[in-house]
Amino acid sequence: MSLSTVFVTGGAGYIGSHCIVELLSAGYEVIVVDNFVNSVNGPDGEAMALKRVETITGKSITFYECDLLDKGALEEIFSKHKIDCVIHFAAIKSVGESMEYPLLYYKNNLIGMLNLLEIMEQFSCYQLVFSSSCTVYGEPSFLPITEEHSVGNSITNVYGKTKYFIEEMLQDITHANKKWNIIALRYFNPLGAHPSGLMGEDPIKPFANIMPLISQVAMGRLPVLTIFGGDYNTEDGTGVRDYIHVMDLATGHVAALSLLQKSHQNYKVYNLGTGEGVSVLQLVKTFEKVTGTTIPFKIVERREGDISVMYANADLAEKELGWKSKHTLEEMCTDFWRWQTMNPHGYRNKTTKMTNGHH
Repeated sequence: MSLSTVFVTGGAGYIGSHCIVELLSAGYEVIVVDNFVNSVNGPDGEAMALKRVETITGKSITFYECDLLDKGALEEIFSKHKIDCVIHFAAIKSVGESMEYPLLYYKNNLIGMLNLLEIMEQFSCYQLVFSSSCTVYGEPSFLPITEEHSVGNSITNVYGKTKYFIEEMLQDITHANKKWNIIALRYFNPLGAHPSGLMGEDPIKPFANIMPLISQVAMGRLPVLTIFGGDYNTEDGTGVRDYIHVMDLATGHVAALSLLQKSHQNYKVYNLGTGEGVSVLQLVKTFEKVTGTTIPFKIVERREGDISVMYANADLAEKELGWKSKHTLEEMCTDFWRWQTMNPHGYRNKTTKMTNGHH
């Protein structure tokens, strides 16, 4: 493979940073932008997660602090580098928060994507891997969910709608201009951390995913885990999700890029999941078992925007991308706990104050 340059948006975030480890290992040059709206920056404006990526891989990353809403800044970066392909992670991504602040979500996610597409076109860069989400399927009409499942009909939250609208946009541009070569990856529920324990999820917003919350309880920082909804039509009443190890997601992106390089796809979508449904309570019990901790929990009312049962059929990705998830639920818990115990304050050690302007 010719060494090519990948432009990664939102690369200092949880999934982006883990993906960059795999990109660097696969021989790509990586240029990253992030605006630190949900990732940690250090005292001199560096991306903390990316410092760890450099430590793990022994390779260097070109980083710019940049907001995709600032089209001029984006244009400047594209004019400095010869960019071959783009992986677009940058988005705000909390289901709960999106229901409270819909305009923030529409503005950030849709206009950020529009700016990026226009700049890519301006610089004749037509290769794109887009982070989509299983939320585009809405409340599923059949399980497991294949890529053939209808999208956009019963989406329960604004976050999911932004992903759906972007997918529609991508379909329209690939229809209008055959040069575009785009893969949208519909992620299920990413968990876990890099096995070194040097990298993991370090949310800086109060709207966190479940795993950081579980480990906060395990560490005694939170008294109890709140589980939203105990009356779903599932085995134990709690919601069922397809949890996938973040390193499996990372290899999925490398597989998508190599398919784009091998053959012109125009526009394709793939589910990235394990194909197994796990309930919230099963996740908690597995975490307790592998870490030897106890997680007291309380079950409260369902949260607006949540879906009851959701898991993937990921056969298409295996067939066409040659990709399959390898890591178990136990590994997701073990790896996350290793990250959390080695880095009790995440990327922020005691001396790094929360200095950036988003707090």
